[in-house]
Amino acid sequence: MAEESVERISEAEHAVMEALWARHPQTANEVADTVAPARGWSLATVKTLLSRLVAKQAIVTQPDGKRFLYSPAIAREAYLGGESRRLVDRLFGGSAAGLFAHLAEAEALSDKDLDQIEALLKTIRKEGGQ
Repeated sequence: MAEESVERISEAEHAVMEALWARHPQTANEVADTVAPARGWSLATVKTLLSRLVAKQAIVTQPDGKRFLYSPAIAREAYLGGESRRLVDRLFGGSAAGLFAHLAEAEALSDKDLDQIEALLKTIRKEGGQ
């Protein structure tokens, strides 16, 4: 899968991407079976979203008889990394600490979240010190 960034993906397109990241390749019908019921979408809506994602080069197609198989063109981790960086840059002036401060002030971090963050920071510091 490519690691370069893709054009911005809408919330609806992201739902389709999550289905494809979870399992690929898939046909349009398979993607629709996964995402359409919870959102009230038709097969036509899912096909439109798939077409948009192909145009954005977020997914690739492979002919399979009279149908197409769809697969992600970018790894989920690479996409999330780019989106996370854009969020921090846009809302917090590039400061990840600003994001954490905001979450803490809004009481959006549970004790479990804080424990996980502390453990992650310890791991990062150990790896950086070697």
